[in-house]
Amino acid sequence: MDLSRQIRLASGADQPELVLKGLKILNVFTKDIVNADIAVDSGIIVGIGNYNGQVTVDLTGKYAIPGLINAHCHVESSMVTPAEYCREELRHGVTTLITDPHEIANVAGCDGIDFMLNSASSIPINYFIQLPSCVPSSDFEHNGATLSSTELSKYLNNPHVLGLGEMMDTNGVINCSKNVMDKLSVFFNHIIDGHAPSLTGKALQGYVIAGILTDHESVTWQEAREKLNAGLAVLVREGSASRNLTDIISGVIKSKIDTRRLAFCTDDKHLSDICREGTIIHNILMSKGLGLDVRDAIQMATINAAQIYGLKSLGAIAAGYVADIVILEDLESLNIHSVYKDGKLSVNHGHIENWPESSYSTQNSKIFDSVHLPELSEKTFGLPTLDTYPVIEMIPGQIVTSQSVVAASEVSDAISCGNLRKIAVVERHNATGFSSVGLISGYGLSHGAIATTVAHDSHNMIIVGDNDSDMLTAAKALENCHGGYSIVKDGEVLGLLPLEVGGLMSSLPANEFIVQLDNMLEIAHSLGICNDIDPFITLSFMALPVLPSIRITDVGVFDTESGKFLC
Repeated sequence: MDLSRQIRLASGADQPELVLKGLKILNVFTKDIVNADIAVDSGIIVGIGNYNGQVTVDLTGKYAIPGLINAHCHVESSMVTPAEYCREELRHGVTTLITDPHEIANVAGCDGIDFMLNSASSIPINYFIQLPSCVPSSDFEHNGATLSSTELSKYLNNPHVLGLGEMMDTNGVINCSKNVMDKLSVFFNHIIDGHAPSLTGKALQGYVIAGILTDHESVTWQEAREKLNAGLAVLVREGSASRNLTDIISGVIKSKIDTRRLAFCTDDKHLSDICREGTIIHNILMSKGLGLDVRDAIQMATINAAQIYGLKSLGAIAAGYVADIVILEDLESLNIHSVYKDGKLSVNHGHIENWPESSYSTQNSKIFDSVHLPELSEKTFGLPTLDTYPVIEMIPGQIVTSQSVVAASEVSDAISCGNLRKIAVVERHNATGFSSVGLISGYGLSHGAIATTVAHDSHNMIIVGDNDSDMLTAAKALENCHGGYSIVKDGEVLGLLPLEVGGLMSSLPANEFIVQLDNMLEIAHSLGICNDIDPFITLSFMALPVLPSIRITDVGVFDTESGKFLC
């Protein structure tokens, strides 16, 4: 649209294509509620005031807020393809996603990034990517690909790419490793996301001066506040496994701190949870319930995120901004009446309007044939011979862990009475034969085995169980279906959910997939998995060797704080 036409429309000399009449508009710059119309033309807001349009929609008495922004998410963690994921995000008022495709990139490298970009190309949502910074995430495991700064730099001119995704290699930053420095240098003038759990003091200062601008790993308000004081923007996370909002927002309210450097994200959230409660709208409602002014929460969900990521035309309802608008029944329930994307009605009373059919090629073997195991037997799942064993202690509601030690003489009884379970990781990308077995507590599986090829971030196969036979059966079931989730008891496969797209995502429509996923969750919980643990998402993080304090990879049980393998 040319500037002179925009000025004529804004000044009332010409009629805009669309006018949304009679709204109570939340101005996210001042937190004022303004009674006015919204004039839209060619997908842009051209004026706020009293307007007449070629088409007029009477929304008298309803509230208008900007389209919501999910400031950090992994689409793959929903376990459906981008089109299916984005449909649910949009239905719940999210019009902008800042995604990091490091899950599929760890499986298939650039082919994985290209798959995500191409799959989202025709979707009516603002789909931005932060390029995966740590593929692989560490030197302590084997994955399916390696991405260097040279390969990543090829995407810099892509309009959907904002910068560099979460820099998980905090040691590499602090110790100035060449690989990390090369990536930071290439992206220094772009947005660089952080991933710095428990980082504090001078180490945090060194991390920030490297050009890193955000962090979504704060578990406590104390941690979040130190990161805010250091200059990082804090993305308050509430997902399916990592639920940090209550602690952080409670601290924000108590301290009466300025919220301009805070935004909301989900990181990893199951599709069934998204369908039931939404993503960012759920975060707003939770924050409001804790006592945060709803206008502050909406600022966090819109203009704050847009400004943090340099999205100058998004996050507000004002002249010159993209017409991404959520219409609410009120500011109390936050029930969504409708959603306009680029000035077009996209969601009407929960129903998606004119959603394009998704299409993608299944020819790429790196994406659709990604599970390659060595020859497995029950012996694969035997513990190494040691005098004592480290134990991964799960913490309910968190993905961080603690550790304990058990004597070898006590292991058999501890497994028999349910206090301990075996946990194994098998390299699944290139059939290298790398595998390891350890012990875990707090998972709650009464009997049998559960396996998944979703195991952050290298996405090898992770299996937990109380006997080697069921663990083997669970692994073989996933090999046969190209990856996914499996549940086995006494040699019988009780549940199988194929995730044939990279071993991470299903090609099923969302409604069909959710039925199957909910069935898997029900079976898993019936086998004793604690109700406050997501059986699969929580398990998937037990293999991530950049989170405190003890993990297991295909190389062994790893102490992430000392940087040493324990067995």
